[in-house]
Amino acid sequence: MKHVMGVSLGSAQRDHGVTVNLGGEECKVERFGTNGDMERMIELIGEYDGKVDAFGLGGIDLYISAVDKRYELRDARKIALAAKRTPIVDGSGLKHILERRIIEYLVAHTDILKGRRKVLMTCAMDRLGMAQALFKAGCDVTIGDLLYVLNLPVPLKSLKSLARVAHILAPIVVRLPFSMIYPTGERQGENKPRQVKDFLENEIIAGDFHFVRQYMPPELPGKIVITNTVTEEDINYLKERGVKTLITTTPEMGGRSFGTNIMEALLIALAGSDGELPEEEYGRMLEELKIVPRIVDLQ
Repeated sequence: MKHVMGVSLGSAQRDHGVTVNLGGEECKVERFGTNGDMERMIELIGEYDGKVDAFGLGGIDLYISAVDKRYELRDARKIALAAKRTPIVDGSGLKHILERRIIEYLVAHTDILKGRRKVLMTCAMDRLGMAQALFKAGCDVTIGDLLYVLNLPVPLKSLKSLARVAHILAPIVVRLPFSMIYPTGERQGENKPRQVKDFLENEIIAGDFHFVRQYMPPELPGKIVITNTVTEEDINYLKERGVKTLITTTPEMGGRSFGTNIMEALLIALAGSDGELPEEEYGRMLEELKIVPRIVDLQ
């Protein structure tokens, strides 16, 4: 049996464990949140290093992408270095290809993106593959990196403009304490609406769930949300606020969807690899395992 452990900077209330069969292989998947405590993450990784097949680094990314360049987050590197024997991944290797393929799947198999749909992408540097695919699909995309990461009332309307801004700001942002740029621990359960107009003016809200939950207005009637990790509680939260359709980029496993960090760790464990796989290998495995988006009609 393969054993994959997700160690997250997020809330322990979102912890979950499940055993699934993927490609004929039994896989034990666990997720442990540390409520924003980086030292506890380092302790957990050190405790299980060499005892599990792969770690998923959750609640924090190793890198942020500036379209044509990526920048390493200082705090994330410190945590990842705690793994000496077991491979550790943050999902970025898989995220780029998986989330791009999910948008392509929606275009090919549904009417969800038909026409020039208006989309709010809460943070494109975190999900560049998804952002690129949305533009390619002909969507009218508003990029919210400045709106929701830095609280600047400046929506961006192209990947070119994102690249220009990122080249200036990313070298500074990656040196900041991670808690200043992303909700961690108990903050992941908060809702403090920000730049509400952009949520209401767009038909589709796409991006990291914690950005969506923290900054969305009290009501999102009729909206479509394309996101990643959600629990049953999260699904009910969106339903109560009028969201029409929920699409998760990773499949449901035992009542919830896991993040791409855990999905990438799963693929690495199944491949018996000691680190990140080439994109074409991820693509092959996604096809083989028949991983497609979960689409839930909430209303």
